[in-house]
Amino acid sequence: MNQLDIIFTLIAKKHLGIETLQTRNSDRLDFHDTAVWCIRDALEAAFKAGVEVGASMPKPTESEIANTSI
Repeated sequence: MNQLDIIFTLIAKKHLGIETLQTRNSDRLDFHDTAVWCIRDALEAAFKAGVEVGASMPKPTESEIANTSI
């Protein structure tokens, strides 16, 4: 499991009450009714996690930026 999968799973457990994000090929296990406020909380948590990860990444140097091809 990579770092993003772990973060997504933790958010799903905490805010949506979903134990795993793995497909289990069962409607009962793969589909969930979720309140809109829980979805909003999960989206907010995902956004904040992204901000944290982005802030902790090393900033590119000017030469790295200049060498990036578009």
